[in-house]
Amino acid sequence: MIAKLHIIAAMRGSNTFLQEAYFTPPLKVADITEDKNMGRLHLMIMSSSPGILDGDQYELNIALGKGCALHLHTQSYQRLFNMKGAASQSLTVHLSAASSFCFLPHPSVPHAGSVFESVNKIYLEQNCSLVFGEIVTCGRKLNGEIFLFSKYHSITEIFLEDRLVIKENLLLEPRKMNLGAIGQLEKFTHQASLIYLHPTAEITTLSKLVNEFLLQQQGIIFGISSAPVNGLVIRILGHKAEQLHHCLEQTAEILTQQIALKTIEHAI
Repeated sequence: MIAKLHIIAAMRGSNTFLQEAYFTPPLKVADITEDKNMGRLHLMIMSSSPGILDGDQYELNIALGKGCALHLHTQSYQRLFNMKGAASQSLTVHLSAASSFCFLPHPSVPHAGSVFESVNKIYLEQNCSLVFGEIVTCGRKLNGEIFLFSKYHSITEIFLEDRLVIKENLLLEPRKMNLGAIGQLEKFTHQASLIYLHPTAEITTLSKLVNEFLLQQQGIIFGISSAPVNGLVIRILGHKAEQLHHCLEQTAEILTQQIALKTIEHAI
């Protein structure tokens, strides 16, 4: 099944609103913004399907107008079912000047025999802010399906004013790779990543705050690197999907709260 979702956000006064939405089954989009006067638009991608099936092709396109702020949510974990062939998903996001985009989807759970490829392309103009995360698990751990999927391949490319500044290439093929080896996942079964870009953020301060938070979490290891442009790239390994999802959400909150405080200080 080929499923498409297109979202266009625009500004009305000081608030971001959903200007246009188009989707085909099984995808839907819902406006879950609680306070319409806070400026930021919250949308949730929903699906009537239990997960991604053999042969599925999901195409997601999002465009933000100048000054827009969009937080995109997912409804539940993304299950990748057993496949004879493969399934794929593409996400393309265009951020106009001074806009911000946050997307921390629920973890992907590849079932035994699944083959999945995803490509994320995010284009930023001047003075844009980005929080983008991804979590992949070993599969249905409690069912004994630990690394029994065939292939999981995810490519993320971030462009700033049409220049490629970050590219992540995550390839997991358990039948061809020893994922427990040194330099791979070793003893861990779940992996999370977060990319944060902001034109004026104090990266050194933010890195210390995120480091302090993650050091308090049990059963994980992590690394924090400065991005080629003003931002951070964070990688976390652990054993529990819910824990890693919580870590990404809390990390995003730390990052955005500091920016908000800085904005208030300048206003005063």
